[in-house]
This record gives sequence, structure tokens and C-alpha cells, in this order.
Amino acid sequence: MANAAAAHYVFDNDGAHSADQHRCLADLLDPLTFERLACTGVTAGWHCLEIGAGGGSVARWLAERVAPHGRVLATDIKPGLIPAHPGLTVARHDIVRDPLPDEAYDLVHARLVLSHLPDRRHVLARLLRTLRPGGWLQLDEIDITHWPALLTPGEAARELYERYLTTLAQVLGAVGADPTWGRSVAQAVAEAGFTDVDPACRVEVWRPGSPGLGLLISNSHHLEDKLLAAGMTAAALADVRELMSDPGFRAVSFTVHTVHARRPGGEI
Repeated sequence: MANAAAAHYVFDNDGAHSADQHRCLADLLDPLTFERLACTGVTAGWHCLEIGAGGGSVARWLAERVAPHGRVLATDIKPGLIPAHPGLTVARHDIVRDPLPDEAYDLVHARLVLSHLPDRRHVLARLLRTLRPGGWLQLDEIDITHWPALLTPGEAARELYERYLTTLAQVLGAVGADPTWGRSVAQAVAEAGFTDVDPACRVEVWRPGSPGLGLLISNSHHLEDKLLAAGMTAAALADVRELMSDPGFRAVSFTVHTVHARRPGGEI
């Protein structure tokens, strides 16, 4: 669908590396996402909206939690990677432009979606309206402000890794994404009129074979054309992939921010 959201989203679900990217994201983030979603009390009978569902792992988890009488609507601008599952409806939907029903959902979840949308305040206002009074919002976002290498074979390797991270951030920023927005989510949600705002964050150390470095390697393939246009060379990309597979390499992860909030009003 040609729309504002699609124009600003740098990771194309139709790409050759899209499925691999979503697998890496699920391996990396699903445990934290599920842990926090469980804290909302989501249970049988709830109606849930999963925005930007990607590969569908969170939507499937929700559908199993709300069965047999609840329902989950999983949306994406390109929903082709979301598999069928009992209790799950899949829809092509642009969260910026397409209609949303008022007071329809007990829970709305979005992961790494709003940071790609320049008009985040508008989207937050829409999410507030689509929740039932007392309904829950969970946003999972990241902050890449501080995620340095900790162990490398030498200074040149460290500089290469930092150059890759800087170029990746430039590629994301060029289309209006903000990969540091995680640190701003709680404040933005509070200012949008939500209550009971509860932020949590997590940082870890990545090592070769970890989902985090797997994601960065996948990104280097998925965004290769854009990384090359931004100044990386094919040789440098090959070298940084090799570095991230080196048994002695270690790096700090980005910070994952998971924010809970509720629409004011009654309890669900």
C-alpha cells in the first residue's frame, strides 16, 4: 500500500531478508514483550490490537492468551508475513491514516513502530481513542544512544563497528525514523493523556550467535543498498559481519524500553 507509513519505513516486508529480520527480532525481543504483556493481565475474552505485527509472533501469543472467546486484530502495511492462527484476524492497515474504531480494544500493542512514524503524537491520540476506558497500551521501543563494542580484536575493528552503527543510524534517520525514541516514550504517552504510565528498560551484553548480533548482521544485508549509498563499502560490510561473528567479540545492546499505560476510566 502506497501511504505515508510505508514511505517512511525502511525495512521492507517484501525483501529477501525480511523473514530473517523478523525471526531475529522475535528471538531478541519476544521474551521481554511477552513478560510485560502478561503483566497487563491479558486473558480469555479480551479484544486486542497488534500494530505493525511483522512476522506475527506477538499476535499469535496474544491470540492464544485470549482464546476461546477473545480476538486479536494484527495489522501491518504489508501483512504478508503474518501466518494464520485461530482467533487471529490479519488486516492491511496504515495506523497513521486508516480508520480505527472508538473504544474497541482492551489492549493495544506496538513494537518498533511509532519510532518510524514522524507524526507520533497523532498516532498516540488515535490509540487512546481506540482503547476502552481502563484499557492497556504497551509500546516497545529502543534507544541506540549507547551501545558500544566492549571487546574487539583491535582498535581498527572497534572503529569499523562504530562506523557501521553510525551509518545504520543515518540510514534510519534519513527516512524520519528515530532509533533513540525509546527514552522518550513514557513522557510522550503521559502527554498524550494516558494514565498509570509504567516504563521499564533492559540492557544486555551481546556475543556472537546472540539474537542481537544476529539482528545487526541481518540488517547489514537487508539495508545493504542504503548502507552503501550512505558511505559504507562492500568490503567494510563484509568485515563488520565477520567481526560480529568473531568468538571474542562483545558489545552492549541497545536499551529496550517497554512502556505500559492505560486509558483513563473504568477497569476492564
